[in-house]
Amino acid sequence: MDPLSDVLALLRPRSTLSAGLDAGGDWSLAFPMHAGIKFNAVLRGTCWVSVEGWPERQRLDEGDCFLLTRGRPFTLTTDPALDPVDSGPIYEAARNGIAICNGGGHFRLVGGRFTFAGDHASALFESLPPIVHVRQATHQASVLRWCLDQLASELHGSEAGTAIVAEHLAHIMLVHVLRLYLAAPDLSPAETSGQTTPHPRVGWFFALADRQLGAALRAMHTEPARRWSLEELAQLAGMSRTIFAERFRQRVGLTPMAYLTRWRMLIAGDRLRQSGETIAAIAFSLGYDSESAFSTAFKRTMACSPRQYQRQRG
Repeated sequence: MDPLSDVLALLRPRSTLSAGLDAGGDWSLAFPMHAGIKFNAVLRGTCWVSVEGWPERQRLDEGDCFLLTRGRPFTLTTDPALDPVDSGPIYEAARNGIAICNGGGHFRLVGGRFTFAGDHASALFESLPPIVHVRQATHQASVLRWCLDQLASELHGSEAGTAIVAEHLAHIMLVHVLRLYLAAPDLSPAETSGQTTPHPRVGWFFALADRQLGAALRAMHTEPARRWSLEELAQLAGMSRTIFAERFRQRVGLTPMAYLTRWRMLIAGDRLRQSGETIAAIAFSLGYDSESAFSTAFKRTMACSPRQYQRQRG
């Protein structure tokens, strides 16, 4: 598999459908911190979304989708000058999966939430901003709205195989959003000021878009147990050792060998909790000559010993 598929396979995303919102007139709702990743699509109307700690307020038009990646509090409003009210009571009174605000009729939002059975979701999402905006005109937005419609149908229905269909729809939605953001330029419009604000694009995720670095990343993911040398990886990238090492560090945020060790430890952590393999067997399968060498590397990366990590299964 490719690196993005590898990481998603470790995280095992699960999806749930959230209550939709039907709002009328002018309104402003404050939403609290949330677990997992929120995903929403605007079916009717227009509003603004702002995320705590993020300077850019985004205008959401009919057909737009957005992903909230950090669990931070956020606000949806028709008028940024309005004081937001707590969304909790409105959503607690939801009927048939729809929360009504101001009588409804002008604005409609549907959404869901992704949680992860595997650890280390930050390995995927730490490179992304708190909000990823997918505009209506893109092909991805139409795919995402279709997925949400299918997800709602599956979760509200009683047909056989609902769980597995919902799981795969979650994968499809995540991959399409991530593909879109990966292909986006480094600059995006700051809606509040009309200026352009640079988004830092550092992390293995963005290195995938680099043809040369991507080749080295795919090689490490394909053969994590191999004793890769800096020279071999540089050759795959078509660069000198010095240029490759510097470019990798700048783009990924880690040295090539540090990235390889981290990926090995993420694989090891998943197998420690999900399989019945011994620590020694996992160590040897990932290219370590001894259990002690593996344990040292694991503790340095994961901040606990393999045995302690294994005990944390519950």
